[in-house]
Amino acid sequence: MSNKTIEEQIKYFCAYQERSHNQVKNKLYEIGGLSKEDVEDLISILIQENYLNEERYAKAYAGGKFRVKKWGRQKIIQGLKKQYVSAYCIKKGLEEIDDKEYQKNLKKAFEQKKTSLKTDKNKFSRMTKMRAYLVQKGYSFEDIKPFLQKL
Repeated sequence: MSNKTIEEQIKYFCAYQERSHNQVKNKLYEIGGLSKEDVEDLISILIQENYLNEERYAKAYAGGKFRVKKWGRQKIIQGLKKQYVSAYCIKKGLEEIDDKEYQKNLKKAFEQKKTSLKTDKNKFSRMTKMRAYLVQKGYSFEDIKPFLQKL
């Protein structure tokens, strides 16, 4: 495959949805036949032509995971770190999360889990399960502490 064809393919790949630099790099190596320099050159072209923008990716990722999957900040941060997104871009991405909406999502997750735990008579067990559930959703212990005290 020629570099022009690969460039067109990767531009389409980036235009379809926001991508991290790591995802694009992996895709280019997956296509194969490219040297490290070729990959770096293509990534440079994608950045210059605004097909690839790490800050934009972080904002889209954080906003989407928060709104659609109702993830907490910790889980979003871990997901972005997995993609080797810079700390600056992670911070910018987290700015997409409205604090009022965040608290509303946390409260809703708490209430839903609370109803499913009504059959559990042991208070300690209920609290442990609630904490594990909310931490798994990506909420920090500091965020969930007031809710655990209500249990």
